[in-house]
Amino acid sequence: MFTLALIGRPNVGKSTLFNRFAGKKLAIVDDRPGVTRDWREADGSIFDRDIHIIDTAGLEESFDDSIQGRMRQQTEAALKRADAVLFMIDGRAGVTPLDEHFAGWLRKQKFPVILAVNKGENEKAIQTAMAEAYGLGLGEPLAVSAEHGTGMEDIYHALSPFFLEEDEEIAEDTFDDSENFDDIDELEGREDFEFKQEEDDPEKPLKIAIVGRPNVGKSTLLNAIVEDQRVMTGPEAGITRDAIAVDWNYQDRQFKLVDTAGMRKKAKVQDSIERMSVEDSMRAIRLAQIVILVIDANAILEKQDLQIAQHIIEEGRALVIAVNKWDSIDDKDEAFAELAHKLDTSLAQIKDIPWQTISALNGRNINKLLDRALDTYTIWNKRIKTAGLNRWLQKVESQNPAPLISGRRNRLKYITQIKTRPPTFAIWVSRPDKLPAAYKRYIINGLRKDYDIPGVPIRLLVRVSKNPYA
Repeated sequence: MFTLALIGRPNVGKSTLFNRFAGKKLAIVDDRPGVTRDWREADGSIFDRDIHIIDTAGLEESFDDSIQGRMRQQTEAALKRADAVLFMIDGRAGVTPLDEHFAGWLRKQKFPVILAVNKGENEKAIQTAMAEAYGLGLGEPLAVSAEHGTGMEDIYHALSPFFLEEDEEIAEDTFDDSENFDDIDELEGREDFEFKQEEDDPEKPLKIAIVGRPNVGKSTLLNAIVEDQRVMTGPEAGITRDAIAVDWNYQDRQFKLVDTAGMRKKAKVQDSIERMSVEDSMRAIRLAQIVILVIDANAILEKQDLQIAQHIIEEGRALVIAVNKWDSIDDKDEAFAELAHKLDTSLAQIKDIPWQTISALNGRNINKLLDRALDTYTIWNKRIKTAGLNRWLQKVESQNPAPLISGRRNRLKYITQIKTRPPTFAIWVSRPDKLPAAYKRYIINGLRKDYDIPGVPIRLLVRVSKNPYA
């Protein structure tokens, strides 16, 4: 598929145009410059043409190890993947010395360059910028407005000579909501419910979100997995802002790895950019299949870690904990004991949550972490046949009957698994409103133990059977 990279200095509208081509708000947009730091990619279209688009960080004249210098390195790495470049300048500000500097650099490159003067809502005001843009030596400039969608046909015609002859089908979106299954009211009273298996399609990428507090090593872990400096890293907290998706292969399986922004306590999130970054991270959790929660071995499972883990569990995702910076721990036995204690006491609703000690910086135990993630994914997809489940239900009820209601039994009539991802069961009882929460936990713990379902959420939905004589 034809790949177009959007470049330019900070705050010229690259992310706004990226979202327009993608047809959805994927990149965070704000009036302040320098919001985008890592390059991100997506499939999109311009009229009848499918294209692959790359949104890059604002070009800065920095060559050191500062954030701006690392942003420039990321942009240069992204340009190597492009078939053509759309160089954007700000029509309101006109041509700046930084625009002239990078135009000179682009003229020396081998890839095709199209010049766009953005923010051209006011035709009279943009005429001066258009005249100045001719002096950049990049051909005839195009007047566009990424915000309002004007000038898109000019971009289309400018790109037409570079399009690939054959059209390729657009790839599936990074995430979709099709796997969510929350509407189960229609199951009430239906003991003949037919389970619809959610097949694991090996042709589709397995979606893994990497989440955690700021500065615990999420981006470093993604780079260690793909063995490339794909996203920016550094000692500063909060470098990552957008959720960056990266395609990757492991053990002959396609993966979609998503690096997310660090999530601080809600009360501390005041800045609008950080708030949008956290919302992006929450969306990544909701639409992932596996979530790797990265924690710092020097501060094991702090309150914010536990809140993130609780959110992952509530979303029903397959959770794996990566204990990063393990090589910096002197007393490992004490750290092991602290981790086990907090898992048992603070996340007791799920037994045996899988975890792995790693060093993302040194690349240690990365494959072990991925193997644990795949094992958890298999359990998350587990399917149990209904006949065996109902024999099991009779056994557990005989061993420990549900509490009596006014001296009468509250019969457990029928159980079936109605969904995987996570394993979800529906049970029909005489009086569901009188079934205590403790007894529901007894059923769930029994399922977890007898059917070997460790480390993943289990959902139990209690329903009432309709009286055929009513």
